Amino acid sequence: MSLFGSRKARPTRPTDILERPEYGWVWKPLLGLVVVYLVVTLALGAWWSLTPDGFDVQQASAEQRGRLASDSPKAVSLDASPAGRGAVIIATQMTLLDTLLDKPGGYLRNDMLPPGLWLDNMPAWELGVLKQARGEAHSLVEKSAREAGALSEAQERLDGDSRDWLYPSTEHRIAKARDAYAVVLGDLNQQRDALPAAGDVPAYWLSRVARRLDELTYRLSASVADPEAMRELEVDVEQLPGRTPWYRVDDIFFEARGQAWALEHLLAAMVADYGDVLAAADAEPLVERLQAELKQAQRTLWSPVVLNGTGFGIFANHSLMMAAYTQRAAKLVEALSGRLAGVSVPDASLNQSGDASAQAPVIDQPATQAGAETGDEAQDSSSGRDDNSASAADDASRADDAASSDAEAKAPDATSGAAGSSGAAAADESTAVPSSSSDDDSAVEPSAGSAADKVDTNADS
Repeated sequence: MSLFGSRKARPTRPTDILERPEYGWVWKPLLGLVVVYLVVTLALGAWWSLTPDGFDVQQASAEQRGRLASDSPKAVSLDASPAGRGAVIIATQMTLLDTLLDKPGGYLRNDMLPPGLWLDNMPAWELGVLKQARGEAHSLVEKSAREAGALSEAQERLDGDSRDWLYPSTEHRIAKARDAYAVVLGDLNQQRDALPAAGDVPAYWLSRVARRLDELTYRLSASVADPEAMRELEVDVEQLPGRTPWYRVDDIFFEARGQAWALEHLLAAMVADYGDVLAAADAEPLVERLQAELKQAQRTLWSPVVLNGTGFGIFANHSLMMAAYTQRAAKLVEALSGRLAGVSVPDASLNQSGDASAQAPVIDQPATQAGAETGDEAQDSSSGRDDNSASAADDASRADDAASSDAEAKAPDATSGAAGSSGAAAADESTAVPSSSSDDDSAVEPSAGSAADKVDTNADS
């Protein structure tokens, strides 16, 4: 017996050592697998968070129509033949939905496993695109001349919960909505059920977009704790929602970028289908300014995180900058809606590759200018006759007093001034007519946000 207790018994046989193995070496390969898994998922998450590239709406329309003609989803043939008005809008809507499904990582908002489970920027961007697609779907159902069939089905599919992962999942509903739009595009290829050739159709959609952008501006501004900064943006502080939590600031920011990305393409599609209406309403400058604001809202974010600084401090305030862009875009969209309301053109419903501005309202401009020149010539001749008669009167009555001759000389000037003021008043009355009709149209329009949008917004909060 040892002095301080019993010693550990030494193995007497070689088999005793084999019967007691050490398992510590098993954890090393397991730890290595975990490290490799984390690196791969982080790399995939960074790749999947990249914003998809934009696309040309005319090219997308030709590709979508080519796929319908060849009955093959992998076909790359292009179809640029004339189609019914609205073909570019429907094809753009289909391409937006294809982007949500086919971009790197697919649709991530309803993922239940890493790396999609860890991501929040790209799912918020997907929600912004989905909201604009829903708004377009509602406007097509309300203003289309065709019977409620495929368009209503697409609207119902898109109005589902954006986070559903059980059957029918959100991806399944988006695919079904895309198939429904393919039916509509097939009819437009046959030049059937085209959209009406009236400015009220895009004006209705733009009015909903304006209210959606206003709501987005308030949500972006809710992350700012400085009331003075809100007053500089002409934002009513009392109407702001509750303060945005710090972990939700980047979600609303990327949702705004998604809405701007989708709205840029839908606006280009509207220009392609309603170029003649825009030319008749002289609205091209407003469209160009709006497109510039939407591009500015999608500039590259060089910061690794969305900052929420104040004033001229060290850190920027990305939400406040985005709110400035969305607010200006909302005002331009509202002005564009008022400009298009009540404008109508001859129903040239074919969507051709040529310039759509060469329509009847633009062709009539030379005649109008000729009429103006004829009126100027008539005014010059009448003024010449007045001068001759005035000089003859002066020669005949040199003995008249100077006061009466001055009064006779001023009389034609007063008459011409009255005529000019009446012409200006008539011009003011003619330009004021469209705005009144636009106010009447906006007064009866429903809310811009659908019930599905409100559910998604509340769920994120």
